[in-house]
Amino acid sequence: MRKPQSMRALEELGRVRLSANFFMRDFLHSEIASFYGMQNIPDDPDLAIAAGTKLCEEALEPLQARFGRISIRSAYRSPEVNRFGNQNNLNCANNESNFGGHIWDRLTSKGEMGACATIIVHALVPWYDRTGQWEAVAWWIHDHLPYDELEFFPKYAAFNYCHGDRQRRRIRSYIPPRRGWLTKPGMANATGGHSAEYAEWLESLESK
Repeated sequence: MRKPQSMRALEELGRVRLSANFFMRDFLHSEIASFYGMQNIPDDPDLAIAAGTKLCEEALEPLQARFGRISIRSAYRSPEVNRFGNQNNLNCANNESNFGGHIWDRLTSKGEMGACATIIVHALVPWYDRTGQWEAVAWWIHDHLPYDELEFFPKYAAFNYCHGDRQRRRIRSYIPPRRGWLTKPGMANATGGHSAEYAEWLESLESK
């Protein structure tokens, strides 16, 4: 598929079904692009579709099947949008570090495909509001699903779910007081099961 050059072509790209419950359009909205009048359109739609399909089919679909509704807060960014966000302190990392991440249609420097979406798991929000504990969903994903990197943020415990060819399997938090790495290869907690970390949360969901 060529980069859309018309509204109709962009509409067709948005209609591409990435998985049973997700379409490309779900991932193209950008507040940066909307506010500053920029286009947020992949230069390489086929690569973006392939990366997004892997993210949706292998990660987001099973997560939604287990816990219910997921909201997409941020996902695909064009290199232009991401560069603008980085240069203007709008919470975007530099382009090179986002290839195979929020920039779905660029491979990493090692030729790896990947995609990242910032999501909210609705079933986690009441638990997080009551306890301040975001780690339950992090450890559940670690034990049950493939991922490259998870990054957690304070508002609604939203997090970046990055998935693709890279499988670094590392989890980082920007939520005080537990900022920094929750786990990554080489840490003692990187292997084994962690069901005790999310058992109480699961019980709270089943009791509803």
